[in-house]
Amino acid sequence: MRVRNIIPAVLLALLFATRYGAGQTNSSSTITGVWRGYATAAGSQQVPVALRITKNGPTLNAAFLNGPAEHPEESPASTVQLDGSHVTITFDYFARQFAGSLDGDTLQGTFGSVNPKNTRGTTPITLHRLEKSVDPPAVAGAPDIHGSWEIATKSSKGESAWEFRADEPVGARHLVKTVIQRIDGDTGSLWGSWNGTAFTVGHFTAAGPALYTVTPQADGTLLIKSLLGAGHAPTADWIARRPEEARKENLAAPTDPTQQTTVKDPSAPFAFRFPDLAGKTVSNTDPQFQGKVVIVSIGGSWCPNCHDEAPLLESLYKRFHSKGLEIVNVDFEQGDPDTDLPRLHAFIEHYGITYPVLVGGTTDQLAEAFPQAVNLNCWPTSFFLGRDGLVKEVHAGFAGPGNTDGHVALERDVTAFVEKLLAEKAPEHPVQTALN
Repeated sequence: MRVRNIIPAVLLALLFATRYGAGQTNSSSTITGVWRGYATAAGSQQVPVALRITKNGPTLNAAFLNGPAEHPEESPASTVQLDGSHVTITFDYFARQFAGSLDGDTLQGTFGSVNPKNTRGTTPITLHRLEKSVDPPAVAGAPDIHGSWEIATKSSKGESAWEFRADEPVGARHLVKTVIQRIDGDTGSLWGSWNGTAFTVGHFTAAGPALYTVTPQADGTLLIKSLLGAGHAPTADWIARRPEEARKENLAAPTDPTQQTTVKDPSAPFAFRFPDLAGKTVSNTDPQFQGKVVIVSIGGSWCPNCHDEAPLLESLYKRFHSKGLEIVNVDFEQGDPDTDLPRLHAFIEHYGITYPVLVGGTTDQLAEAFPQAVNLNCWPTSFFLGRDGLVKEVHAGFAGPGNTDGHVALERDVTAFVEKLLAEKAPEHPVQTALN
């Protein structure tokens, strides 16, 4: 045996261990790149996951990616920590994190609550460093399903129908973007492609996974299956029809979001009285609200549709506050002392919220907190008050960016309605009502 051949072999072994060994100390550069693979949800369902990790100086950044590689939708992480082979990627505005280990070109771990005591919904994830998608290529001959459809249902919110919408295919892989719009909000963008018999669509975001199949039927309908559980309905199998076909069968249309929730007495000023995060009580009778247009938005930092709504509210506040618009967000959390308040603070910071956020209580206290409301059961729900303090409109739910056309229309209509209310003259002596 010759010594001169041993030394290079030893050096090579050391290099291999440093680069690929599970127990090594990694530099931040070893984790940068695009990681792709699958999350295993609902026992055995494989949900595609794409995670991009970049480095900006000494800081690591990360984001879940969905949709076309050319211009993906992003769910940015709040922090990324690399300690040896251990990786923690936190999305504090949802109180969730990915915790795993780096082993060469494999990143493996679990996604779930930042609270270690809460293991509900924990999802295993295995990723590999790959720039291109791991999904099988789209099969040619996909049927045209773009446009609006209706899903007949009987939901706990009292709805008779949801909207299912599909956009035109995009990109080299002919990805289709779909969404289900319920009265309390949409599913978020569901991306996928045709596999020869069905479209498999879904996403993995900071809010977690979603996965559906959409199968065209011989009678012109679509069979939609939720592979991760129905969530808002007692069954995970739905039939979608074109609106004109649903009318022929005398099926009800989706509920108008402005008709879901009402108030008992429209002639009575809408009252609210809650503490802010500093403990100061804020009430509708405070001088800052007198003669102003006020949006009272009810939500919670746990609610994905409330996350979608926040940027619009902040945009309206910045644009119209000087012209007489006030916005208050009344927040209701889930009753977890370990995550509720930190998540709410992170929610405010993430969206740059500058309007007042008030503490309403827990979700089961909603009806008690707003006794003037009738059928208040959607997250979010926004009450639009005129300069006289009366409710002019109530809007249940929110159409987020995942519902492209619905979101654009909602932003347009809400902005026009706020401008209309601001144009009205304030009463000389507004009637004030306060909660006890």
